[in-house]
Amino acid sequence: MLFTFLGALALLIGGYFIWGKFVEKVFGIEENRATPACANPDGVDFVPLPWWRVFLIQFLNIAGLGPIFGALAGAVWGPVALLWIVFGSIFAGATHDFFSGMISLRHNGASVSELVGMYLGNNAKQVMRVFSVVLLVLVGTVFVAGPARLLVRLTGG
Repeated sequence: MLFTFLGALALLIGGYFIWGKFVEKVFGIEENRATPACANPDGVDFVPLPWWRVFLIQFLNIAGLGPIFGALAGAVWGPVALLWIVFGSIFAGATHDFFSGMISLRHNGASVSELVGMYLGNNAKQVMRVFSVVLLVLVGTVFVAGPARLLVRLTGG
């Protein structure tokens, strides 16, 4: 069990350094570009924060339901859940979050729906706004119903 954990940890750390460098190269980041919070602070949407506070906010957003859902998924599906968590985190979650953040950064902190509107027009922007709200409701529902269903399955209730 300890070797499995250490292997997963090594893959996540390796993914950060190896895959992360590759993704940075593909995207072509600009180290000196100011974030919208520093370039245009407005006290509401764009507020400069120390790095550790940004880290904590991101960590809480990512890890909020992970310990509950991940443990239950592992109990139900076994080692496959560990593979999904490790490789999904590296190749899907981290890559998506990085590209979304960098594209928003290049467009002065624009949201996804605003970005869609810039490239695909106003109708697509409105569709994206509705889609985003529906998706948020569905994700919230899955985060509540998923663990509940797994608990019922595990306890036979």
